[in-house]
Amino acid sequence: MSQIEIKYGRIIDPRNNIDQIGSLYLAKGKILALFNQPDNFNADKTIDATNCIVCPGLIDLSVRLREPGQSQKATIASETQAAASAGVTSLCLPPDTLPVIDTPAVTELIKDKAEKVNYPNIYPLGALTQGLMGEKLSAMFALKSAGCIAVSNANKPLDSLVILRRAMEYAAGHGLTIFYRPDESSLSHNGCAHEGVMATHYGLPSIPEAAESIAVAQCLELAELTGCKIHFSQLSCKRSIIKIQQAKKYGLNVTADVAIHQLHLSENDIEPFNSVYHVLPPLRSEADKKYLQEGLANGTINAICSDHQPHNLDAKLGAFPETEAGISALETLLPLTLKLVENHVLSLSKALASLSSEAATILGLEKTGSLTPTYDADICIFDPEKTWQVNEINWLSAGKNTPFWKQTLKGRVIHTLQKGNLIYSLEKNK
Repeated sequence: MSQIEIKYGRIIDPRNNIDQIGSLYLAKGKILALFNQPDNFNADKTIDATNCIVCPGLIDLSVRLREPGQSQKATIASETQAAASAGVTSLCLPPDTLPVIDTPAVTELIKDKAEKVNYPNIYPLGALTQGLMGEKLSAMFALKSAGCIAVSNANKPLDSLVILRRAMEYAAGHGLTIFYRPDESSLSHNGCAHEGVMATHYGLPSIPEAAESIAVAQCLELAELTGCKIHFSQLSCKRSIIKIQQAKKYGLNVTADVAIHQLHLSENDIEPFNSVYHVLPPLRSEADKKYLQEGLANGTINAICSDHQPHNLDAKLGAFPETEAGISALETLLPLTLKLVENHVLSLSKALASLSSEAATILGLEKTGSLTPTYDADICIFDPEKTWQVNEINWLSAGKNTPFWKQTLKGRVIHTLQKGNLIYSLEKNK
């Protein structure tokens, strides 16, 4: 494997508190050294990163790849190309594939497909319950042994709190984190919009904040009872943040993430009848959005994810409540995060940490998320000033369902390296 020098870049590594212009040296797929060239180092390849930021590769905690089972929407090949173009070098795949990731065989199938497209850093989440039906626990230990990094019931409800308690006890006993998307289904009841002015005005089935915050409170009580590590996925409202802030204060082993669109959009941004704004959890109030930003800034929320959900055209046709929820979001993840820096919500180091080192800690990944020597050479190189339009020329995901279509964003990935392999280069993809 080649030796690579990345020179003249602004190297930012939040975990090691580094922000300095210099060179990065790679060998055998690992980070060899920073700033000072090692003895006997002869670069086979040199990457000029002048005016660019060199940082750890991004780690996305929620990416639907639509394979296996829904290749009419997207494929592992198409979406890992999109991930590479977005600077994402590791991603978590929720278990709601077809078939569900509830057996070692499905886990191995996904890993085989990842190897075939030369994107090995796909981390499946095993199903918490068999078939995600919410009734019988899955064989979590077997899923862990097959390569599942954590367990989750995706967006599917559990049959009862007893099932959630037993799942936590089982997961805790095997050192597994539960990824939990809080939603009390009896309250959300197939809603599609936040219970607020917009839903009332247009007569849309609504979801109150309490559907999320009550589920958070119940989960926290059981986490304290069982000692299970819980990661709350895609939070959307103020009351949830307050509860998690209190839980962390009292020492509960919990973390949380937020989808990038929740930090930029609220119910006020929804264009009537435009289904690209149909997401779950729904876009909340402006006050909720600001509290999510504050929660991220103060560390209550640990990480930002894309919650990438590519859809084909048919899935987004029809009346708003009848369409499928989700945004194709991988390729807008970095520029929208950089916009939070521009708007003084986050420091640049904090923003990059929320996309890399924090996510690595949540997943327990030991050799990525940082530019520490001996770590895997998972690296994102981006030009923070380069503008680009979200359009068919620049877009690689098979899903075009984004509310940011035709908008001009700032911040463009120039190169992405995964374990020392150059998996994306802007020049080559023009």
